[in-house]
Amino acid sequence: MNDMSNRRIAPYIFITPWVLGFLIFRVYPFVNSFRLSFMRYRLMSTNNRFIGLDNYVRMLTDDPVFSKSFWATIKYVILTVPLVLVFSLFIAFILNFKLKGVNFFRTAYYIPSILGGNVAIVTLWKFLFETRGLVNQIITNLGGQQVRWYTDPNLAMLVMSLLRSWQFGSTMVIFLAALQNVPRSLYEAGAIDGATKFRMFFAITIPIITPVILFNFVMRTINAFQEFNSSYLITQGRPNYSTYLLNVYIYETAFRRNLNMGYAAALSWVLFLLIMILTMSVFRSSKYWVHYSD
Repeated sequence: MNDMSNRRIAPYIFITPWVLGFLIFRVYPFVNSFRLSFMRYRLMSTNNRFIGLDNYVRMLTDDPVFSKSFWATIKYVILTVPLVLVFSLFIAFILNFKLKGVNFFRTAYYIPSILGGNVAIVTLWKFLFETRGLVNQIITNLGGQQVRWYTDPNLAMLVMSLLRSWQFGSTMVIFLAALQNVPRSLYEAGAIDGATKFRMFFAITIPIITPVILFNFVMRTINAFQEFNSSYLITQGRPNYSTYLLNVYIYETAFRRNLNMGYAAALSWVLFLLIMILTMSVFRSSKYWVHYSD
């Protein structure tokens, strides 16, 4: 084989491992889950068969747990995403000023994103909001009464959202990079026109960073729909399934309740379609509120 042939074949050889991995670990599970969603398929069962749309019909007409889980997930996303975006933008705006020791604070605020929502952090978070936890001790020391965070549906959801909001570091870094790229000449022109800082923030800063807001909004929304640890480890879906997120329901259906892979696959596809429709709607609406420089 001559050098010319080697050069032509080499790129295909280098890319082959990635293609094989993509086909085996991405495409095959994706296609196979779609097939399973139309089957009565339980692990360790010999009576697996095609049942058409029965899983989807049952989900929409005869599964109260799905309904509660669906609305709990929607509520979690609506509460969490704006909270993360507003808080991370606020911190990024402050860290954009030339303050003493600003690099230390930028690092400190990013650390929660490194720690993430792993099991240790989630467990610690759970104990903080226990009836006799640190948060209630602070409240009672200030003269207040103990709050039962996990028995009230709204408060339990709030505890979960606060855990996600605490991991705002990566979103903040992206906002900070966008703020640093806003042309100073625009602020100087605004100052000459007598605009206040507040006015310049909403008339100059926000319109210019709208592409970054769009990116962060889409990414945080997808991450919120994929939340698992807080619901599974902190509240276990209590009280009365009010914090029972769809990902937890899918997991327990597939691996803890009769190993019902077919129904779990149908639940997964509903969640996928929900995320896809919402993301497409956001992108379609972006032409009305996102401003690009070109």
